[in-house]
This record gives sequence, C-alpha cells and structure tokens, in this order.
Amino acid sequence: MEPKCRVWVVFGEKMKLGDGRAHLLELIDELGSLRQAVAQIGMSYRNAWGYLRDLEKAAGFKLLERRPGGGPKGGMQLTQDGRDFLAKYRRFRTHVDTVVERQFARIFSKK
Repeated sequence: MEPKCRVWVVFGEKMKLGDGRAHLLELIDELGSLRQAVAQIGMSYRNAWGYLRDLEKAAGFKLLERRPGGGPKGGMQLTQDGRDFLAKYRRFRTHVDTVVERQFARIFSKK
C-alpha cells in the first residue's frame, strides 16, 4: 500500500500545470523541439501548442523561446523565467510528496 497524490498549480479558473505538462516543458528544453517532445509522450502537436500558448497567457510570462527555422538554430527552449518556474514547481512537488509520505506512514503504520 502506498499513497498517490496529484498536484496542480492553477492559473485563473481553469489553466493548470501538473506533472505531465511539467514533463512536457522539460522535454522541450532537453530536445529543443516541441515536435520531438510530443512524439515522446504521445500528445498531439496541436494540443500541446494550444496548451502552451494558453499557459503562457494565464501565467503572465513567457515560458518558451521560439527560434524559427529548421536545423540546429531552430526550435524551442525554456526561457529563464520558464526554467525558474519549473524548478520551483519541482521543489514544491518534492515537498508535497515528502509531507504526503510522512503523513501516510504516520496514519497507516501498523501498531
């Protein structure tokens, strides 16, 4: 038996970012390509592009830098604000997991 906890950061009333979308952002930064990132996670390019556009609008800052053109100079990467936000999300998520695991062990431990 183990705990499972889903966590989102919510912008406004509907826009949210959780582990899946955070992973998408990490893959975009690592691979330098939205197309390659969505191929790895099985998401449609159109869906991802729309989500990212709406997320930036809701967040109020640019998460991604777009570099037009193909080849090594084209593609996408996280902005510094995007990297900072993602690092804070991951730190927050780690703390949430720690608290959940601690409380789960306390409450469900056999006595």
